[in-house]
Amino acid sequence: MLEKIVTGNFDSIAEQLRAAYRGGPIAPLVDTLDAVDAAGAYAIQDLNTRHWVGQGRRIVGRKVGLTAKSVQQQLGVDQPDYGILFADMDVPDGGFLSPSRTLQSKAEVEVALVLERDIDDPRAAANDVARAVAYAIPALEIVDSRIADWKIRFADTVADNGSSAFFVLGREPRSLSGLDLWSCGGVLEFNGEIRSTGVGAACLGGPLHAAAWLARTLAGLGDGLKAGDVVLTGAIAPMVSLTPGDVVRGTIGGLGSVGFTFGDEES
Repeated sequence: MLEKIVTGNFDSIAEQLRAAYRGGPIAPLVDTLDAVDAAGAYAIQDLNTRHWVGQGRRIVGRKVGLTAKSVQQQLGVDQPDYGILFADMDVPDGGFLSPSRTLQSKAEVEVALVLERDIDDPRAAANDVARAVAYAIPALEIVDSRIADWKIRFADTVADNGSSAFFVLGREPRSLSGLDLWSCGGVLEFNGEIRSTGVGAACLGGPLHAAAWLARTLAGLGDGLKAGDVVLTGAIAPMVSLTPGDVVRGTIGGLGSVGFTFGDEES
């Protein structure tokens, strides 16, 4: 039986979300957090970020979510969201991710940008992001939810660190020069079968625009993107649920492929 959250205290909600990683999904936050309470949801996310950093986890970047208009409409919002990427969320390209480390995971293919310069301008545009990017690489994001049955609203997913879990980065960095990140195609394969397709423009008009939205949002909060940060810019193609044993590969035109196996590594 799901534990019902009965307190509006942000510290309590943050603690229960952390506990869900080990104990299993909790009920939606509908009784304690308004569906579109961005400020409250990010406050809860920040509480957990501070807790995890205090426990020794290292921040390596950010992820952008809810970049597709269809998903925004589903959750009744008109904006994307973001979450924190930690070093221990990185799964090696071609490596294994044990299903025991997830709850109800899904995979999506996206463009990752790695920065060589800080971006802290609240008016940052796609061109500013392009000048700050060291390189782009194909990526897979493994999303998960600590909310039961993925019955999420905007506030649920934001408080739950953007429904983040793990990510896989390709091994061949590419300069932005000559890359078309707007019309580039993305293909997500499971066990050699195409399961999802899309184009870069699906991410708020392109990955650089998604990263610019993130940079502006963080700058408006007195923060910013830092040199060395990894930025996952949002799904090019719809996410697909994972089943133990799945061999997953994502391919993006001009960037190449990246993959992992959703299973325990054989001894």
